[in-house]
Amino acid sequence: MVRKPAVVTVSNGSYLQGQPNGRLPSMDSGQPQEKVVLKKKVTLLRGISIIIGTIIGAGIFISPKGILKNTGSVGMSLMVWTACGILSLFGALCYAELGTCIKKSGGHYTYILEAFGPLPAFVRVWVELLVIRPAATAVISLAFGRYILEPFFMQCEIPELAIKLITAVGITLVMVLNSTSVSWSARIQIFLTFCKLVAILIIIVPGVIQLIKGETQHFKNAFAGNDASIMGLPLAFYSGMYAYSGWFYLNFVTEEVENPEKNIPLAICISMIIVTVGYVLTNVAYFTTISAGELLLSKAVAVTFAERLMGSFSLAVPVFVALSCFGSMNGGIFAVSRMFFVASREGHLPEILSMIHVRKHTPLPAVIVLLYVQYKRKEILRRN
Repeated sequence: MVRKPAVVTVSNGSYLQGQPNGRLPSMDSGQPQEKVVLKKKVTLLRGISIIIGTIIGAGIFISPKGILKNTGSVGMSLMVWTACGILSLFGALCYAELGTCIKKSGGHYTYILEAFGPLPAFVRVWVELLVIRPAATAVISLAFGRYILEPFFMQCEIPELAIKLITAVGITLVMVLNSTSVSWSARIQIFLTFCKLVAILIIIVPGVIQLIKGETQHFKNAFAGNDASIMGLPLAFYSGMYAYSGWFYLNFVTEEVENPEKNIPLAICISMIIVTVGYVLTNVAYFTTISAGELLLSKAVAVTFAERLMGSFSLAVPVFVALSCFGSMNGGIFAVSRMFFVASREGHLPEILSMIHVRKHTPLPAVIVLLYVQYKRKEILRRN
């Protein structure tokens, strides 16, 4: 659990260890040698898409129920949504400062390593590898599989086998995408982020129209209802913070960000403002059509809202939600694979994970390990 010196290692002529001074071997020592590193391909727009695309998953379509249940009133639930956004912004600004001071990829792992030393960093990265990342990916991927099949099973229950198969296909597609090209992964992330924002606008715009029409009956006596308990408010904040989680992922790829001193703070601030405003307005839109009691009984708040106002067009909402989940999977795997890459470079994971594909410039071994761990975790859960 100590940092290893930089070592140049070539495996089967296809990969080179991702050390800062790693170079391609040359048969002719007189010819110039080219460094094999992860390229700086994350622009400001791509940085914004990584943050927004990772934050906005299934949370905004699931968490409203948990927050309302634990706050007891419409007004308090909206206050919790706003407070969680502000709290997440403060955390994101701290990471913006860290990203400009410590220009190394790896996010949590790197900052723990720099501040507290190798042992806490070693524990953190192995917990991420064995527990946190498989569980987080499983939740969002299963949501993707369920929502993408929703339009085909409107009148009956979705078979569990079908959900698992689509989930496996979705995870595999994300892994292949991240193994093939950083540029294409970033372009897909921008497209999926656009789909997420369209999905939120599909909810917000009809909600604003409802407000203009005077549909404010659910906001009267907004703080009336069950009083929030001491145990309920922390649970409500937990649900809200889950919906906002993901603001730290750009710091996992700091070494690949163009002009990080400028782009990291800008991307974080722009993304958090967009997400916070979007989340609060989405919840306001829900309450223009759905009462607090109806929202608590709904299995999918966004789908119930769409069915009330849009008729047959409501079939598009589950598709947008599925694309939103797919974007969160793509952004999370894109970022976390860099944490494992950096941890391997520091000697805390097997050396092969610090190798980069010579032509594609992607941390292919780290991505493959993510795929393997995810499937093994699902197999263990299925057996139990």
